Amino acid sequence: MFAAPVAPVAAHHLLVFLLQVSILLLLALLLGRLATRFGMPAVVGELCTGVLLGPSLLDHVAPGVADWLLPKDTGQFHLLDAVGQIGVLLLVGITGTEINFALVRRRGATAARVSIGGFVVPLGLGVATGYLLPASFLADEGDRTVFALFLGVAMCVSAIPVIAKTLMDMNLMHRNVGQLILSAGMVDDVFGWLMLSVVSAMATTGLRVQQVGLSLLYLLVVIGFAAFIGRPLVRSALRLAARSAEAGPIVATTVVIVLLGAAATHAMGLEAVFGAFVAGILIGMCGRTIREQTVIPGVVDAPIGDRVHSGVDLARLAPLRTVVLGVLAPLFFATAGLRMDLTALGDPVVLAAAVVVLLIAILGKFAGAYMGARASRLTRWEALALGSGMNARGVIEVIVAMVGLQLGVLSTAAYTVIVLVAIVTSLMAPPALRFTMRRVEHTAEEQLRQRTPGEPDEDRPVVQGVQSEDR
Repeated sequence: MFAAPVAPVAAHHLLVFLLQVSILLLLALLLGRLATRFGMPAVVGELCTGVLLGPSLLDHVAPGVADWLLPKDTGQFHLLDAVGQIGVLLLVGITGTEINFALVRRRGATAARVSIGGFVVPLGLGVATGYLLPASFLADEGDRTVFALFLGVAMCVSAIPVIAKTLMDMNLMHRNVGQLILSAGMVDDVFGWLMLSVVSAMATTGLRVQQVGLSLLYLLVVIGFAAFIGRPLVRSALRLAARSAEAGPIVATTVVIVLLGAAATHAMGLEAVFGAFVAGILIGMCGRTIREQTVIPGVVDAPIGDRVHSGVDLARLAPLRTVVLGVLAPLFFATAGLRMDLTALGDPVVLAAAVVVLLIAILGKFAGAYMGARASRLTRWEALALGSGMNARGVIEVIVAMVGLQLGVLSTAAYTVIVLVAIVTSLMAPPALRFTMRRVEHTAEEQLRQRTPGEPDEDRPVVQGVQSEDR
């Protein structure tokens, strides 16, 4: 006897889903463009899409329309969530391809000190703040320690796409400080994803020593597998796909690698985005640029990369970047905005807590980066410039907040506050960096690196993906 086929999506559910995707994407595109016109990251406009259509506004202005277009039905909302999850996993995978350990090695101890300071200080302040915030910021039955650790992780991350785009827009890639910001931000990102994965596992399995130890063991297994087995497997898969003259096979192979990486870590009880990030790093390590070496824009004195093996041209992933950055990522951020409730800020306690969290997030990152820079004997203004650049949280903090909400660690109020921190710090970074860099003198080395505007640049490939809209 044959099993009955699974029923397809109901006609009404499909209609609502199609309208949701269309309206969210259209508004995200329009508001994202509007944000960039005013010098803001596109992610600000994309998040505002969800704010306008969610409980912050539409639920109050036109509750009937809101209930029909965005019903509180779990199954209906999960359709939208599924698309957003695919988008964020691929976005994190693309971010992983940008991690350039050669740049970090080139900047050496200075980058390490700045990164450690910029990571440890805000992490510690965030954890301490998490223990002091009112219980209303915890989700129902949430654990205070896990909540505090989640807040600490949200405080200490940096956003490589935001940082790289800001540095390029301000023509700071050739400056020593610019390269230090980028390299220290990369290290922050790697440790941030590691911490997020461990804390997520704690949220799922509890704070038992045995479970935490098992999560750490799984983490080491993932890193070891990626280093010794995953890298040759990924390289072989990409080489095989690259035999085709068309971009389709290598794009599809990249998507499969990222999603399998996400599935593997998720099955271990770690966070799926960590697996996607590791897969992205492997793809980036197995790729090559035009000269089979990685060169940061504006740095023309010497190649800084060491990817001299026969790799795959990552420029062939341009179609995937276009779809992810132009369609799937905006949908994810619009969906993330739907979970924000700005009316919560009407509560004086929540508003006061939001101000405190924002101030601690800003001061923690500035103080940590400043101390690390001063320990490396950089000048006061160079240290402040490093803090200004690394202060941008952008997309990374939004993802951390979404993970915390989905795992039941954060309440809606806490989620709203953390996303606001991501927006405000991303808006602050360019003017703060501009102010501090005016007081940092050009060195002779930097002047040699800087090319005359309009000079041919065919041998200076760019970091993949960062030319696209700032997120």
